[in-house]
Amino acid sequence: MTYVLARLLLLINIRKQRVWVLMSDLFSKEWMVRFQQAWNNDAELSGNLAQIKFNSTIAYGFKSEQTPRGVIQVTKGKVTLAEDYDAVLFTGKLDWDLRAEPEDWREWFQNPPGMISVGMAYTSRKLVFKQGDYAAMIKDPRIAGPFVKSFLVMANVE
Repeated sequence: MTYVLARLLLLINIRKQRVWVLMSDLFSKEWMVRFQQAWNNDAELSGNLAQIKFNSTIAYGFKSEQTPRGVIQVTKGKVTLAEDYDAVLFTGKLDWDLRAEPEDWREWFQNPPGMISVGMAYTSRKLVFKQGDYAAMIKDPRIAGPFVKSFLVMANVE
């Protein structure tokens, strides 16, 4: 019994360490490129956005920081550019800038939120839109569904 319990605790600890490493790497260029690959390989996410010819520049980061950490360019549903964000070098316009605390991103990666959870995160200010109109986006099911799906895709980025 003690061996089984020790093994279980070791597995839990390894999972927590993986999430911690993930947080330190989160939204770096390398992470954003892996997110790009996961996004483009998810037929439901990229396919649904391709159908509506969705084009957007989306940034991600932490609420406590002045600028986002990473940015993707979506063209007709596919991510065509994935970079770390550098305000000096980045000359494009951000359509969306999503921010949360590292512990909130961590929670969503462990348990990807559904539509209701995303709404609660927005109303409680756990998820902040520094750029973009959450209320308008969430009213359009063609965009709202893929938006929520993107959290699941993020959670699966290795």
